[in-house]
Amino acid sequence: MPALPEGTPVPDDGALPGWVRPSPSAPDGAGRPFGVYVHVPFCSVRCGYCDFNTYTASELGGGANQAAYATTALREVDLAARVLDDAGLGSRPVSTVFFGGGTPTMLPAADLARILRGVDDTWGLADGAEVTTEANPDSVTPESLRLLADAGFTRVSFGMQSAVPHVLATLERTHDPRRVPDVVTWARDAGLDVSLDLIYGTPGESLEDWRTSLEAVLATGVDHVSAYALVVEPGTKMHAQVRRGELALPDEDDQAAKYELADDLLTEAGLGWYEVSNWARGPEHACRHNLAYWRGDDWWGIGPGAHSYVAGPAGGADAVAGIEGIEGIGHAGVRWWNVKHPRRYAALLESGASPGAGRELLTPAEARLERVLLGVRVREGLEIAALDPSRRSAVAGLVARGLVDGVAAVRDRVVLTRRGRLLADSVVRELTP
Repeated sequence: MPALPEGTPVPDDGALPGWVRPSPSAPDGAGRPFGVYVHVPFCSVRCGYCDFNTYTASELGGGANQAAYATTALREVDLAARVLDDAGLGSRPVSTVFFGGGTPTMLPAADLARILRGVDDTWGLADGAEVTTEANPDSVTPESLRLLADAGFTRVSFGMQSAVPHVLATLERTHDPRRVPDVVTWARDAGLDVSLDLIYGTPGESLEDWRTSLEAVLATGVDHVSAYALVVEPGTKMHAQVRRGELALPDEDDQAAKYELADDLLTEAGLGWYEVSNWARGPEHACRHNLAYWRGDDWWGIGPGAHSYVAGPAGGADAVAGIEGIEGIGHAGVRWWNVKHPRRYAALLESGASPGAGRELLTPAEARLERVLLGVRVREGLEIAALDPSRRSAVAGLVARGLVDGVAAVRDRVVLTRRGRLLADSVVRELTP
């Protein structure tokens, strides 16, 4: 798993810089939405491609057990409440909550409900708040899904990855693909919105294998699908297998063909793209929590290795211009991250200290860069005025090459074409100094 980024130390009490405090004329974080992410670091098996901050029982040994995790996470909720209150940012209700991992549903539904209740008791859930948990198809039952729905969860995202047994075996996924239609039905019967997550580009996966997975997803009738290209990160088991020549990665043309097939089939079925790797049947089914990341909203990440972000008082990514004129000159936001290991994370919170491992203070230039990096990925696009003045002329060239929609550009927005989505990283490089 990757190392944490370098940064400056987080104060022992977790206090935020004084310049994040909103001005009297723009209280409560200038009205920015506030989300909570809860990282649950437990998995039954560690998949060979995974580089997330996750652990199996054998890796953790006798410490930081799952039974104590809800109590530990709620200690960080209490810490977050103190820190945000001290910064004048504590009165906003929570718009979205997302339980990720790992496999959050390895915890009993009662523990997930307890954490969510702690979030609600601390800040309150906004009307119509979205509350999502990730899950593996083999980690839920009809009863556990009903308990989650009764506790206030509104959405579940199942890690399906593939419908083809030999592809799942290469990924070291343990669930039976024949179970997926059942868990979708159980979740819907419980009143939950359902997303299925797929991975394409697994070594040995053919285009027909990928078509089989897409058709299996569409047969369930879900309203949201995520499809991510497999990225084999250094340090993973799969990376070592590729290096030894045991597995062969597909080429870029194969990846592109699979993305195009996904876009064709999903679009034909009535699911439109709203972010490069995400499709939904309508705006009401889009993942609002992830959209909050892409739009630069505030969030607090609970759990080992979790990241958090609070924008500066000028309003975050949507208002970085002119921030130099306020107190805290040169800063547009603060991002911080927790220590990675669950035992160290639990020990710090038990002692009353912040589990923060490091943080970075974003300059307006860095915030603008991130705004471009994230903003061009969503279907609504990015206003051309948000670009550095030196790069605005690049839009015409991107339109001419079929990477950016020309009609949207006339309306002063950068919106990717499908070819542009395939080359999104290249587009971003051309739009940033």
